[in-house]
Amino acid sequence: MQISYYWKVLSHPRTLIKRAESFRKCVYFTTEINFNVRLVTLFKKLVQKFSNRIFDLNMQVQRILVLLYFFLLFPANIIGLWWAVGSPLVMDPNSICRKSRRLAGKQREICRKEIEIVEEVANGAKIALAECQYQFRHRKWNCTTAKRSLDRVIRQDTRESAFVYGITAAGVVYSVTEACNMGHLLQCTCDNHVQDITTDGEWEWGGCGDNVEYGYKKSKEFMDARKKKRRGDLTTRIQLHNNDAGRLTVKNHMRTECKCHGLSGSCTLKTCWRKMPIFRHVGIILKQKFDGAIQVQSSNDGKRLETVLDTLKPPAKADIVYSEKSPLFCKRNRKIGSLGTKGRECIPDSMGVGGCDLLCCQRGYSTHKMTIRDNCKCRFIWCCDVRCETCMREKTIYRCL
Repeated sequence: MQISYYWKVLSHPRTLIKRAESFRKCVYFTTEINFNVRLVTLFKKLVQKFSNRIFDLNMQVQRILVLLYFFLLFPANIIGLWWAVGSPLVMDPNSICRKSRRLAGKQREICRKEIEIVEEVANGAKIALAECQYQFRHRKWNCTTAKRSLDRVIRQDTRESAFVYGITAAGVVYSVTEACNMGHLLQCTCDNHVQDITTDGEWEWGGCGDNVEYGYKKSKEFMDARKKKRRGDLTTRIQLHNNDAGRLTVKNHMRTECKCHGLSGSCTLKTCWRKMPIFRHVGIILKQKFDGAIQVQSSNDGKRLETVLDTLKPPAKADIVYSEKSPLFCKRNRKIGSLGTKGRECIPDSMGVGGCDLLCCQRGYSTHKMTIRDNCKCRFIWCCDVRCETCMREKTIYRCL
């Protein structure tokens, strides 16, 4: 008999026990053809040792599969990543509420009774992602969702995850409040509370003000529901803080819009109402808070956040906080969600974060020329058409090596 036969018998762990008996017969057969008995005994010991290792390996694999099964069946913090559980992000309200058993009490109630709120939550996540990608378009980490990288980034307590939580909470406030103002939600109306506040007489409160309090409330109910039960955890406290920082960025920067009334356009009287800031302005403010984010740690009693450096003042409610230093994001690292900067477009003469020196991490860059077709020399034709010519221009593209 050849050794390859024995290897074939032992190479499949699931058939090892079934073929044990036939293996013995093979060994007996080898002795009948005058094989060295000592060689057969040694080979049997090696086979026994090899089979024991396979059995141990099988047991380890089974333990991992069981643990994975229970992790998927009873996720510990799935709502912490409720909007980033896929690639691209899961923003379909039906997907969010499909497995309502995994949702916390208030979230389950909203899914069952106020599905239209969940639709606005999903819309808020969409505008938050778009704004995140705009604000970080020139940085090493550009808020990409490719290859589920964002899912891994927000599992850490870095500046980047802090911004994502903040901008998402702000997006939900913005979307719910806007839907309320447009009449898409029957359970809320315009904000008329400010109409009771007296003015100087040159203008008065009126119109349909944005009901930001309602948007703030629903964003808090849905996003903070599960985390409230684990406030002692540092990660949970940081995420709750950043969620509220995003919501307060919308609430604290409401603007006043007015409309003039009077004959022939004269502004003898103005009617004013409160409006939310443009969401691009919200993104800019949160990006500034990201640049000045404060590193924190848990206090000795575990009830509050305190700065790592004693010289800094405690973080305000609207500040962005984090506990872990950010990775460089220069090279591809799947574990931390970094896709690297290879192939990213850069600006050769810029000394900023989008410049080739910083973005390419001193690796250099390549130059490519391409021809682009653009509409040019457009003119208006009465009525009502716009005709343009097609112009060719050459553009130089710089990409990181």
